[in-house]
Amino acid sequence: MLKVQWVKSTKGTWLPFETFDVSKVTDEGVYLIWHAGQPPRPVKVGQGDIADRVAKHRADPKITKYRSNGTLLITWARVSAANRAGVERYLGDRYKPLVGDRFPNVVPVHVNLPGKAA
Repeated sequence: MLKVQWVKSTKGTWLPFETFDVSKVTDEGVYLIWHAGQPPRPVKVGQGDIADRVAKHRADPKITKYRSNGTLLITWARVSAANRAGVERYLGDRYKPLVGDRFPNVVPVHVNLPGKAA
């Protein structure tokens, strides 16, 4: 299993997807967006330049419509380019997000999950 560090706020909470300041984010890796409804549900899994992906997803009504279910939250982890597709595949298979159902056709790379002990 690949151990990664999932990003949280300086207060140790998950980041609000629509309002956190993305201007200082320089990470590339994999990310997970979910709504905090009852029950919480994964909305989108992806990979790439985090700031760029967040900017695009904030303008995507397929994603933002889920705010009506609860606050949209996000976390990401820095993952090397060589492992990103496999980690995205693993997270997609594991979480089955509401948006997007196609993931890279590669061997899944298992990682510790957000909120779970490594």
